[in-house]
Amino acid sequence: MENTDGGRPKPQYPIETVDKALHLLLLFRDRSELRLSDVPGALEIGKSRAHRLLAMLVYHGFVIQDPASRTYRTGPALVELGLATVARMDVRAMARPVLEELAAATGETVRLGVLEEGNVRFVDGVESELALRVSHRVGRVLPAYATSLGRAMLAQLPTETLFAWYRDEALPPVTAQTIRRRSELLVELEAVRERGYAVGRGESEEGVSSLAVAASAAGPWPLMAISVAAPEVRLDEAKFERIADVLREVVKRLASSSPELRPMPRRVSRPQGRRQPGSESS
Repeated sequence: MENTDGGRPKPQYPIETVDKALHLLLLFRDRSELRLSDVPGALEIGKSRAHRLLAMLVYHGFVIQDPASRTYRTGPALVELGLATVARMDVRAMARPVLEELAAATGETVRLGVLEEGNVRFVDGVESELALRVSHRVGRVLPAYATSLGRAMLAQLPTETLFAWYRDEALPPVTAQTIRRRSELLVELEAVRERGYAVGRGESEEGVSSLAVAASAAGPWPLMAISVAAPEVRLDEAKFERIADVLREVVKRLASSSPELRPMPRRVSRPQGRRQPGSESS
């Protein structure tokens, strides 16, 4: 069988079926398409098992089968996975100077997040140098509705998408301050569109406030947002507009240097009776 492990040591308790499926996917690195007859020899398995593995990969969208030639090639799930990974790496490199500049200007922690369906993934950040500070959360994944980063991005999406991601009216809370109802989330997202930025107070981390501005993206680029987060004692409502103006400016400059990105639009007026900015950390 072809060696595809790159010299890495095998895990102590390997799962053979998973191992075979992953080896099968790696065969597509050097081949544009595979026939069923190509797989048994490459993986040292029988034809019936090869067919079952391919059928499962087709089911999950990792490969597709041409109905005429019966050959297999990479499917949308595999392509999207690769594009999303590359895009996140490019977004980090592109945004890093802006994050450092924003952290220096505000003195607070700055975070970069991308949207992954109904969640936000923290992909980069710069922590404040002050003794009392919040973490950058790089690598963490949280419900998008529970963070200012997430809500800044959710505000750009159609309601149908939100209903597909959050099928139930009840939303599992992260803290006691988290938005708990989908209907309440929709009201808050309308307020985000009107302000042009999202606000959070303790919704994913007690005692932390944050503001976030999103940039929409084209092609393989993910929807992204940048936030400023700080202890509530340092980030109160009196500072919201000032920091929001700085955030909007840096996102605008980031978008101007990257044609694929566009800053989130801001509405001029805000209807009366809307829910005040929600709480959250992030």
